[in-house]
Amino acid sequence: MTRFLVVPQWQGSPAARAMLLVDGAEAIAGDLPRSACTLVEVPLEAGEALETGVQRLSAVARIRSIVEEHLAPLTEHVVVVGGDCGVAVPAIAHAAAQHPALAVVWCDAHGDLNDPESSPSGAFSGMALRAVLGEGEGTLRLDGAIAADRVVLVGARDLDDPEEEAAERFGLRRLSADDLADPDALAAAVASTGADAVYVHVDLDVLDPAVLGGVSIPVPFGAEVPQLVAAIGRLRERVPLVGASIAGFAPASPAAAVDDLGAILRVIGALA
Repeated sequence: MTRFLVVPQWQGSPAARAMLLVDGAEAIAGDLPRSACTLVEVPLEAGEALETGVQRLSAVARIRSIVEEHLAPLTEHVVVVGGDCGVAVPAIAHAAAQHPALAVVWCDAHGDLNDPESSPSGAFSGMALRAVLGEGEGTLRLDGAIAADRVVLVGARDLDDPEEEAAERFGLRRLSADDLADPDALAAAVASTGADAVYVHVDLDVLDPAVLGGVSIPVPFGAEVPQLVAAIGRLRERVPLVGASIAGFAPASPAAAVDDLGAILRVIGALA
């Protein structure tokens, strides 16, 4: 049985209307089996940077602790529903504690590879993958970092210069949205890491804006839903999927949310 942990965190987002992420998480939750869902109570306050380069750090750190508490007793397959991409970090830590050779697939239009010094916004969402790799703000990065040679970055097409430099330094495997036209490409990339389990994170802006409009920072030339779903399906045939997250849904209105939910639920179906 799949459990859904709904975490409507907005404090890690750089968007001017970041609280739309709360509406997005709640809209997704409304179409999931109620008995399988747990809604995490996210504090309303923005929080403080605490003299770091991470905006709203106190709130992000507090939510991370709450998510860790919810995940700790769970042994079944969990899909974390955000909120911003920061919600994936404690979920990846939870999966890695059980599977030390875990691979991480990070599907995102952006690299999320900044650190507090390089980030133009100070938003943790843009540092989340860097934290998974064990770098960045000490209170948020993973102690048991995922090895860079077990990370696959998918669909990233809008990276800052420091993010490109970080991706090159880490030697990250990268697949473009076009690479997903081959449904075996993702599975082959993960299998080549030697991992015995995989975690998949999907920021919905990895999809093309023509497919899904409810994201904060749309980037053209993204993935198509059938290709992403097929790629995840082939991946699951080769490597056990032991955790997943989906983030970044920020619908402008309830009507707009309805327009996008069909595509989103197809992706969730692939992850669940």
